[in-house]
Amino acid sequence: MNEDCIVFVVDDDLRIREALVELLASYGIPAMAFGSGGEYMHADKPDMPACLLLDVELPDISGLDLQRRIAEHGHPPIVFITGHGDIPSSVRAIKNGALDFLTKPFSDADVMNAIRSAILQDRADRTVRNEMSLLKRRYLDLTPRERDVLPLVVSGLLNKQAAAQLGISEVTLQIHRRNVMQKMAATSLADLVRIAQRLEIPLTDSRRAEESDRA
Repeated sequence: MNEDCIVFVVDDDLRIREALVELLASYGIPAMAFGSGGEYMHADKPDMPACLLLDVELPDISGLDLQRRIAEHGHPPIVFITGHGDIPSSVRAIKNGALDFLTKPFSDADVMNAIRSAILQDRADRTVRNEMSLLKRRYLDLTPRERDVLPLVVSGLLNKQAAAQLGISEVTLQIHRRNVMQKMAATSLADLVRIAQRLEIPLTDSRRAEESDRA
């Protein structure tokens, strides 16, 4: 790991916060520490790969409740730390997406391994989100007619079948198809199919199109 990541420490025990920040500093990892869930939620935080070290017992809301509140807004992978660990809490935390659940006192090695895993996961998640954002922008750059053409093409329809469904000539269909391939940066039809699947574009029943074409 290097300094293009950060760890957020949320714990009401000042000694724990200071110890964790010092430990992270020894590995060259910057950290921001908070004494409550409210402090964490209202703070301006840098947008970079991160890990959230979250205590279960906090003075305002519990760490489990904070996990639930921030779930819809996007947050870094959570590693819970607690001095009062119990099976139901750990199960709930993991079911809701926490990466790990450490009981105090934990070793430096255990917490650092959990942090490394969390940051690696966040990097991967960010890569996926960035790729999806790029695909969505490319899709929005398509004209309305090109958006009509895309699901027909990836459904396996022949050019003449897709053209017939849209009421356009086959030549015009081929032009739109070429534009779709270029704008979506698809290197092949198979690549375009994978892109459409990631964007959850509904497919057309090609069998019905074939029956209609024969009729």
